[in-house]
Amino acid sequence: MRPSVRRRLGTLFDTPFGLAVLACAALAGWALWTGGALDGPIARQVRTSSVYAAPGVDLDRAAAERIIGNRRLVVVLLAPGADRRDACHQVEHAADGTVVLVMSRDGDEYDTYGCALLPGRDKENFGRAAVAEMTVGRGVDTFADRPLEALKVVTVNYDLLVKAGTVPDGARTISPSLPRFLLAVAAIVGVVAGATALWLGGRRAGRLAATRRSRRDGHADGRSALSAAAAVLAQQIIDLDQRYAQAQRRARDTDQEFARRYLRLTSDYAALLDGITAVDGDDETAVRELTERVDSLSRRARSVAGAGPETLPAADRPARRVSRG
Repeated sequence: MRPSVRRRLGTLFDTPFGLAVLACAALAGWALWTGGALDGPIARQVRTSSVYAAPGVDLDRAAAERIIGNRRLVVVLLAPGADRRDACHQVEHAADGTVVLVMSRDGDEYDTYGCALLPGRDKENFGRAAVAEMTVGRGVDTFADRPLEALKVVTVNYDLLVKAGTVPDGARTISPSLPRFLLAVAAIVGVVAGATALWLGGRRAGRLAATRRSRRDGHADGRSALSAAAAVLAQQIIDLDQRYAQAQRRARDTDQEFARRYLRLTSDYAALLDGITAVDGDDETAVRELTERVDSLSRRARSVAGAGPETLPAADRPARRVSRG
């Protein structure tokens, strides 16, 4: 995993939202595990049925399930030579709360292995579980060639255990695994997809907000620069207006040249004001062009100011009369 990915994941899971995502993911994983996502073929079958018959074992499963009914009894019929103890371990969670009898044909008799998955079987009910495991398979060898009759013997043994109080009475409740799988998968998909979408959406929204903020700041700076340059130009025009009034009272060639340049400048300035008023503050290109035009007019205003009547050469200025007393 790349360092950048590890850093991002660390940033995500350091937040309350990230911890909530981890908790939901753990809950979804637990739901998948308890729903039988890792079950083998035997456990997958007995989770919703009271009978399992290995491939090649001749058994009418429908009739066998009717014989067992809703008892807390599970019968597993394996092929000859199969590991019966391992089969008992496989169904430990799927058939919890029941008495399990694992059977396999061995010539003219059955090899049996009982595992009573009763509550407290490893503590206060250890003795009862041991009795149930030894008793539930008695007498089945007589019907080695008739498995359905052997199942009837098993159910009779189970009923005797219930009457003796060795096995708790009550019906087995079977919860179909498909809805649990669907709920678990939906939980995982929802948690992962939702967390990923929120995380990526938040990052994208943050980047977009930062980009918009930067763009707005840039537009605001450009608009401010345009306003400041326009204010400077307006002050230059005001200053030149006073000089223009003086030039109108004189008839010298330099005054006429100043007046022509001033009038062209004010005409361009009036057109520029219309553009400044109509420009969209978000149009960066238009604002930049107007700023350049303002700067150009400001340079022209400085040039016109340099040619004003006050700066004319001394030889061209009108002679001042001195009265003598």
